[in-house]
Amino acid sequence: MGGGTNGNITRAPKRQILRMTLGFITVLLVYQLIGEAVSTAFDLPLPGPVLGMALLFVSLVLKGSLPDGMKVTAQGILSHLSLLFVPAGVGVMMHLHLIKDEWQAISVALIVSTVLTIAVTGAVMVGLTRLTGDRPGPEEVKHD
Repeated sequence: MGGGTNGNITRAPKRQILRMTLGFITVLLVYQLIGEAVSTAFDLPLPGPVLGMALLFVSLVLKGSLPDGMKVTAQGILSHLSLLFVPAGVGVMMHLHLIKDEWQAISVALIVSTVLTIAVTGAVMVGLTRLTGDRPGPEEVKHD
């Protein structure tokens, strides 16, 4: 059985990646816990996970780089992001009567926020285009 050494070679990196990923998941959860603790202690209107994410961002900027293991872990979490919407969907179904009672306000809020988002995005794009002086090149201009 000459394949025994190849099996060991391929298993070792997987264990190392798993250990590294668990370590970085722990780091992410610790930052979330710190954010929750600060948010609760100072009665901030900012959710703890958002505060924790901001603290993680500041830490990574001060460090100057993103560790490879953190990148692998974040990509793994993001690839399964849709699973995080399941609890929200269940919550919506549990409180469907509230949505039924407030559907008009929810609809107005959705429409207004969508229009405002499109308007702000367009304004930012126009402003950045003017600021950078970025003009479309000849290959980007459409001739009908």
